[in-house]
Amino acid sequence: MWHDMGFGGMMWYGWIFWIIIIGIAVYLIVKVANRSSAGSNDRPHETPMEILKKRYARGEISKEEFESTKKDLL
Repeated sequence: MWHDMGFGGMMWYGWIFWIIIIGIAVYLIVKVANRSSAGSNDRPHETPMEILKKRYARGEISKEEFESTKKDLL
């Protein structure tokens, strides 16, 4: 039975092959696109004042340093 089908019998194998190849290509393109854009916009840009407040909250700078730098920023 299979030997009588000739080219027409094998044609659906070709379609499956191309569907798999195109699916892999689309998957790789989407994966690369997501990877390249993920690093650039993960966190919004912090303002200098936000950074200063976080440093003060973590105890990295004293109250005097915080107030002095805050005046410089404003």
